[in-house]
Order: sequence, then structure tokens, then C-alpha cells
Amino acid sequence: MKPIIGVLPLYDEELNSIWMLPGYLDGIKEAGGIPVILPYGATRAELEELNGIVDGYLFTGGNDINPSLYKAKIKDTCGRINSIRDDMEKNVYEIAKSSDKAILGICRGIQLINVLEGGSLYQDLDSDHPSKVSHLMKGDYNLGFHSVYVFHDSPLRDLVKSDSLMVNSIHHQAVRRIASSLKSMAVSEDGLVEAIYHPKMKFCWAFQWHPEYMLKDLASQLIFKAFVDAAKIK
Repeated sequence: MKPIIGVLPLYDEELNSIWMLPGYLDGIKEAGGIPVILPYGATRAELEELNGIVDGYLFTGGNDINPSLYKAKIKDTCGRINSIRDDMEKNVYEIAKSSDKAILGICRGIQLINVLEGGSLYQDLDSDHPSKVSHLMKGDYNLGFHSVYVFHDSPLRDLVKSDSLMVNSIHHQAVRRIASSLKSMAVSEDGLVEAIYHPKMKFCWAFQWHPEYMLKDLASQLIFKAFVDAAKIK
């Protein structure tokens, strides 16, 4: 049977509606999984019940994370936050971790996992981490925008068989202090953490870039395949 992947919903405050980028779903389907969008604002009890049929979880991009979750004061440069997403995704992560389900985090996802594991974030790169490397491209998200160095002793290096990757980049926040339970798999040219994993979990990988926009790229395909394959393991 194909593994069922619970996908965390995106939310549009202006339209008061959930939405989804097709690339998240396509990446899962092309890797052999069945994506299911989880109900926005689901309770802990509802999520625990759903966990019985879900084999893995994809934490999507979107809103900035409330700085209170990493014990920081909110700055004017912090973007729009969504407490419903923060609370729901905290519950999903805890449930997934306790039941050893496969986890993939993308953009907000890497930031959320780092924060929930005890790390911190830059609230705004322009003011907190000025650099010649831009991390906020304006379009052509299917194309590489800057390079990342892939660490030799990382599972990502074992997967892609390369020391570097060209990735897209659509973020103004990023990992500042990586949680002690996590390890970095890749960094950008200006030293930002671009990929992490949890060495004590079956599969918990997360990326600052967006492989769902680059599904014609072999590395993106391999990432989704590794995730879905791990979700098959009971």
C-alpha cells in the first residue's frame, strides 16, 4: 500500500481560507505516496486520531513563527504570524515524533522543527544577518538562485552524491541557533543553515529551500523519494 502523507495546510488571512501549493502534493505523489491535506485548526485529540492512518508528515512553508516559541520578543521586522498554525503544528510534530513517523520540513518547516527542538531564528535576515547573498528571489522559483555546501558526513550527501547544490530561496527568516538535538546537512554561501536532520529519528529532514518548486531537479526528486520511502517503514 502507498503511504499516506499528512500535509500541513497553508492559510490565507485575507480570504479566510486554507490553500495549497500543488508542488507539495505532486512531489509526494511522484515519489509514490498519497498526500492528504490535514484540517486547519484540528485539535490535539483529532490529530491523534488521524495519526492512526497517517504514515508521514510534510510541514509546509508560510507564516512566520511566533518568536515567543523561542523565548524572543517580537520585532517590527517579523512578518505575519498565525497562532492557530503554530499550535496545530506543534501538536502534529509532537505526535509524529512520539510515534516515529517520517517528517519532512520545508522553509517554515525547518524553522518550526528547529524551534520546537529548542533552537532559535533570525526574525529578519536583512536586519539580523546582512549579507551579499540574497535569500529572497522574485520569481522563477523552479530555478537555482544560490548554492549550498552539503556536508560530507550527512545523509543528504549520501543521497545526492554531491558537495554542492543550486537551490531556490524565498525566505526572510532562518535558523539562527540550531537545536542541540539536530545536525546541519547544508549551509549557504554566507553560513546560514539550509538543511537539518534529527539523527535519533527514523526520518526527520528539513530544508530552507523549496524542492516542491524544483521537481524536475534530481535532488528534489531524491528528497521526496527518501521521505516517502521512509514513511513506508513501520
